Amino acid sequence: MSSKLDEYLARIDRLPTWGLSYALLWAIGFSYFITLYDAVGNIGAALPYIPFINASQASLIASLGLFGYIPGSLGLGYLADRIGRRTVLIITVLLTAIGSLGMALSVNFPMLAVFRFIEGAGIGGDLNLAMVYVSEFAPSSKRGKYANWIYLAGWIAVGVGSTIAALLVTGLPSVGWRLAFGIAAIMAVAALVFRIRAPETVRFLVKKGRINEAESIVRIMEETAMKRAGVQSLPEPKIINYSYQTTNPFSILAKRVFAKRLIGLILFWFFIYFVQYTFSTLWDYYGKFIGYSGAMFNQFVLFTGFAALGDTLMAFLLLTFIERTDRRLITQIGSIGWLVGMVVAAYFAVHFDLLGMTLTLGLITNAIGGGMSYLAGYLMSSESFPTAARSTGFAITDGLGHIGGAIGPLLLFPLVVATGPINAWAIEAFPVVIAATILWFTVPRTVGVRLEEINEIHLTPQQPQGGIIKSEK
Repeated sequence: MSSKLDEYLARIDRLPTWGLSYALLWAIGFSYFITLYDAVGNIGAALPYIPFINASQASLIASLGLFGYIPGSLGLGYLADRIGRRTVLIITVLLTAIGSLGMALSVNFPMLAVFRFIEGAGIGGDLNLAMVYVSEFAPSSKRGKYANWIYLAGWIAVGVGSTIAALLVTGLPSVGWRLAFGIAAIMAVAALVFRIRAPETVRFLVKKGRINEAESIVRIMEETAMKRAGVQSLPEPKIINYSYQTTNPFSILAKRVFAKRLIGLILFWFFIYFVQYTFSTLWDYYGKFIGYSGAMFNQFVLFTGFAALGDTLMAFLLLTFIERTDRRLITQIGSIGWLVGMVVAAYFAVHFDLLGMTLTLGLITNAIGGGMSYLAGYLMSSESFPTAARSTGFAITDGLGHIGGAIGPLLLFPLVVATGPINAWAIEAFPVVIAATILWFTVPRTVGVRLEEINEIHLTPQQPQGGIIKSEK
């Protein structure tokens, strides 16, 4: 069985282009659009307009979504390694649909809180599984490119979704927030239709002994890629043999090399989410907190929504260099963008310079800080663990990282009172720079390298959990 997987991986790696339908790739991307729209695109604009909550309850709603991410990411990620990527991708989008609809129909704080938690659980599972799914189907040399396609869809949601939400809540203050949540529920149902038709990944099929299904998918990928590239044949596959044994993913992740990667990525995600979700869920409320009101506050919300288009801009720009640049360098630059962007944007906000604030949020905070950090981080999280523990490893890094996202919003307003409206954002953003630096010492370079060469090579035959390169032919 292991030799068949080695053969299939080599056959996929030699493909000149994406081997399945682009409709599937865009379907996963559409689902990512919904996930990011729900996670950060609508909530920040909606919270200040919900009539039955106050500032402290708004912070709690923001945090509850993140607390939902943690069991969602951990539980559903582990489940995906046990029962399959496709099945769990269906579960995640169902949870997102239920949570979004419930938020749209909420009539009091407890109801809103419960459905925000459910929504968070679905999003938490989805954020890692979508990236793992595409990474396992893509040739090694093009993994970043195709991951960027779904990332691009998500960051269009962050930009366009934030803009739409801002227009809805300012144009229809009484019901706009309900519409912002309701749109997500409708889109989630549409995504469910796409996911039901998606195939299971080859790695998982072979792991479960479903060889005929795996063979059929690989043949379809080869035929599709040849037709798409206009070639009559493919180069000989470079087969690298490994010894695989099925085991509990946690025993794999306990191995020193993977535990080190796990710790580095948990720290990175903890502090990224610490500042990201504080910003995306409470920046609009922050404007109200420091004195914006009436028409000026509506303008503040609109400008913040427009600034989110910086994320979308960077997602397009990443297509030009994501396959040539070390993921760790990209996250390091992004972390500095977060720090500089948040401090400068807070300065302009305090001085009521909306144009300066918008440019800073769009071009530094969103484009460099968020736009660059996230794709590189997601890729490293999906590339740094063996097949039998890949989804679980991503789930742990992303799930525990979301604890930072849950804590950050709770600290913002106390920090503003204690240190001032500018220093508070510096305190929120500075640890990201340190966390990104730690990645250089904990996570390997992964650009263009087969996932097994990054991971399975560290698992020896003498240990019940793994494999090692035996031969190359």
